[in-house]
Amino acid sequence: MSIPTVYIMASRRNGTLYTGVTSDLARRAYEHREGLISGFTKQHRCRLLVWYEGHETMPHAIAREKQIKGGSRQAKIGLIETINPQWHDLYQTLA
Repeated sequence: MSIPTVYIMASRRNGTLYTGVTSDLARRAYEHREGLISGFTKQHRCRLLVWYEGHETMPHAIAREKQIKGGSRQAKIGLIETINPQWHDLYQTLA
């Protein structure tokens, strides 16, 4: 089942953050965790899924991703800490 989702990966609590969008969060988070994708998340070791938000359509998810990316680091931390104050890896909750 395809669910357009915006997500944030982190290297550690208050570490480097990466915001992305996907239609298959479990697969995409696994790719980040295992370093299967060359680029920012692999280079900065962003392996913890710390926040995600599902959307009805991919255009809505992309618009939300752009909004989050355009915001401040503090705003991203606020999003994370609203639902995940301990910065737990939420990957296990996807199964």
